[in-house]
Amino acid sequence: MFTLFVRLLGLFAIAGAVVGLVIDGTKSIAASTLTLTPLGQAWFAFDPASLTALQSAVATHVEVYVGPWVWSPVIQFLLTLPTWLVLGALGAFLLLAGRRRRYRSVVA
Repeated sequence: MFTLFVRLLGLFAIAGAVVGLVIDGTKSIAASTLTLTPLGQAWFAFDPASLTALQSAVATHVEVYVGPWVWSPVIQFLLTLPTWLVLGALGAFLLLAGRRRRYRSVVA
């Protein structure tokens, strides 16, 4: 049941990556230049409250135990990457993590 949920999340992430790629493609065609939408900009347009909640949660919980370097170089770098790239990589990882294992028989 857990692998089904992980695969379903992976498929939704891949679908989001395709939507992001189509949006960037149409913007690029309309502008006649390559246009990429960063993840942070798309997230802020979708739900700005959750982005600020993530920043405050990282500042209060994660940086206390790990260090102050978590938000500035790591998460801000991920937020500058194209949306379709991040969602595609996340979806591929989730699909690989939730795949069914095929066991080979010892006796062939």
